[in-house]
Amino acid sequence: MASSEPETSAMRRLTCHALVTLALTLSAGCTVAATTSPWCQSGKPVKVAGLNWESGELLTELLKTVLEQGYGCRVELVPSTTITIEHALAQNDIQVVAEEWVGRSEIWNKAVAAGKVKGVGRVIVGASEGWYVPEYVVKGDAARKIRPVAPQLASVRDLPSYKQLFRDSEEPAKGRFLNCPSGWSCEGVNSQKLKAYGLTDSYVNFRTGSGAALDAAIASAYQRGQPVLFYYWAPTALMGKYRFVRLAEPAYNEACFATLTDRNHPKPCGSAAPEALIQTGVSRAFHDADPVLMGFLTRFNVPLPLLNAALAEMVERKDTPAEQARRFMTAHPEVWRDWVPQDVAERLGARR
Repeated sequence: MASSEPETSAMRRLTCHALVTLALTLSAGCTVAATTSPWCQSGKPVKVAGLNWESGELLTELLKTVLEQGYGCRVELVPSTTITIEHALAQNDIQVVAEEWVGRSEIWNKAVAAGKVKGVGRVIVGASEGWYVPEYVVKGDAARKIRPVAPQLASVRDLPSYKQLFRDSEEPAKGRFLNCPSGWSCEGVNSQKLKAYGLTDSYVNFRTGSGAALDAAIASAYQRGQPVLFYYWAPTALMGKYRFVRLAEPAYNEACFATLTDRNHPKPCGSAAPEALIQTGVSRAFHDADPVLMGFLTRFNVPLPLLNAALAEMVERKDTPAEQARRFMTAHPEVWRDWVPQDVAERLGARR
């Protein structure tokens, strides 16, 4: 019995050492599990909507960079229109939409109600949208020797009186309203607004072929000092470059706005857009399968002034969204390091 005490002490020390080792192993395992994407580890690609407007393109490239370089995911971009994308998201044919303006589409609203999609995070905070004219139309521009041609224009209700000012080149008896491209959710909302505001007899509902074509039409008119009436939004490079006046609309009304998001509603009533809630849209299947990537997407956000500046730089330099994303990741680690855990940030940092 005399020799049993040292043996017991040794066994206790070994047991304690084993427990400590086990605890450290489990801790390390938890760390790995917390930053390893179950979806990507399974070998499945993350299919991401290829959006076709400036901020959507840049945010998509930033998201793609983090998924590929930080989490080791295989990412496939799937270009399409907003409407088609939202249908695909609801069916889990794609998994992620980097910039979803929540509540602006009947397709999205129905998919949310059916539990097929979810919005996560606040990818943009402080965005705005509405109907605009160049500031010089209302206030003039002394530096450019442009006199104000519509100093009383303040509201969408005033527009019937100004149809000749915004005259359509193909239908001169009407004015021209530059709408979103066909296939964008805002195109349907604006088409309903034209009905709600009683403007269908006095304005042509002109849809540009793309976001770039809409920008070009506005920029061309602005540079020539010509009147132009259009829908637009921020964040965008154009909003940072030029000075516009937003026309007043009826105050936001939830019931009326629902008639605007339903492009088939026979009697839409006017309403300004609600405060923008812009999230990353994900399919429900993807959301439930990958809490790790949901952690990243919940924190994914670019401050509005910085995003506007990045978009303006992208346009000025004529860079692709992918090139601008690389520049952003190099220049602003203080932003993207807040999106991800430390080990993921280190992997991203090593690629800069």
